[in-house]
Amino acid sequence: MGHFLPPKSSQSSLGSDKKTKQNAILVSVQLPDVKDLDHNSSLEELARLVHTLGYNVIATISQKRKTLSASSVVGAGKLKDISQWTSGAGVLEGYTKHTAGVGVNEETDEDFEEEYGQSADDSDDSDGDGTTPTGKADFVVFDNELSPMQSKNLEDALGAQVMDRTGVIVEIFHRHAKTPAAKAQVEIARLTYLTPRIRATGGADRQGGGIGAKGAGETQHELDKRRIRDRIAELRKDLERIHRDEGLRRDRRKENLKLALVGYTNAGKSSLMRSLTGSDVLVADKLFATLDTTVRAMYPESKPRILVSDTVGFIKKLPHDLVASFRSTLDEALDASLLLFVVDASDPSFRSQLETTKTVLGEIGANETNSLLILNKIDRLTPFEKSTLQREFPDAVCVSAIDPASVSDLRSVCLAHFESLMVEETLLVPYAKGAAVAEMHKLMNVVNETHDETGTNVTIRCFPADLDRIKKIHQLT
Repeated sequence: MGHFLPPKSSQSSLGSDKKTKQNAILVSVQLPDVKDLDHNSSLEELARLVHTLGYNVIATISQKRKTLSASSVVGAGKLKDISQWTSGAGVLEGYTKHTAGVGVNEETDEDFEEEYGQSADDSDDSDGDGTTPTGKADFVVFDNELSPMQSKNLEDALGAQVMDRTGVIVEIFHRHAKTPAAKAQVEIARLTYLTPRIRATGGADRQGGGIGAKGAGETQHELDKRRIRDRIAELRKDLERIHRDEGLRRDRRKENLKLALVGYTNAGKSSLMRSLTGSDVLVADKLFATLDTTVRAMYPESKPRILVSDTVGFIKKLPHDLVASFRSTLDEALDASLLLFVVDASDPSFRSQLETTKTVLGEIGANETNSLLILNKIDRLTPFEKSTLQREFPDAVCVSAIDPASVSDLRSVCLAHFESLMVEETLLVPYAKGAAVAEMHKLMNVVNETHDETGTNVTIRCFPADLDRIKKIHQLT
């Protein structure tokens, strides 16, 4: 087999031809510790991911197993079932009872009997939809993570391109990245994912060994891997420069209050940000439509000014390389004054999605920031469902991004949160220091203002740190 590439994505052909959509089937193995609800939810989410790539999902196949097959994830019988949807034979070449336990599959004879014999494995076989094949699939997408060897075995047996959940997510990120930072971050994750999956040609073709052409040199396989490592190192340097620039911009915004919208992908964060800020940020009913952090001022503007940031969405089984690559993007959440955990209240699995979000934020140390739970898309619930959620989450804010009244209520809740942290004090500002009064009007809430022969008496509400700062700068008492 030649060099591995993600399903033609690097040549910009993956799902790009809208006239001839390619077909895909979904495959998942349900292990004993996975509940039916979680298993089904994960498959539904995978279908949405695959649809985001532009594929037609023509079948869903699942199997219950005690463990994943080391060679092919699914058992031999299920592999044959899957092949009915593809052009492959559904058989792993060279796999017999005598070769089990040696070679690529590294399974013992006992393992072989359980996986390939007429035993417990057969009783656990269960198709997700029981559909008779009516078309051929170009892609087979596994919800389980595949090792490079499993991918190769499956492609050989099925005669179709094979992807796993991580590969799908990486491809979506690759398509949606727009800014230099996002593009660099995604390419690092993508190349990291590809490196162990580059396959040797099997030949002994070697490049020249250097000066005088002495030495064995590198095989094409080794050369490809070295080039990828060099490219990743180059991207990391570019990213460090971008991060420094972003850090300077964040430093300039430190005097402002910041709300960070965080949550699962497609929870409605971008729609909510558009409503809170009156901006024209991208809103799309797609997974990972937003990869770059967008910062806008809350509108109508408040005093002090509040900035709102929209961050990249989270998802279960988010590849660790992507979490690491987007750590700088998530720094907006780390620097936030208040986190708004946005969930799609109409999604039955939003509770587990919320836990996923909190887990990822905990990895970057942002789990100690003050936060509010936002039950979004509340307009999709019945009155009974809404009241039930309100009893379960009494401190949550119910909102619909398309309802101006509920968005206004959310704005008031955020302002009230910040107001509760403020102090009120009256300062005497001599007339010679009139610039201090102008600064108070610009950055703080001026409650009252009177004048006498000594100066201006200004009653302000602000944060203790801002009060101390203005006293120190203008030497006020």
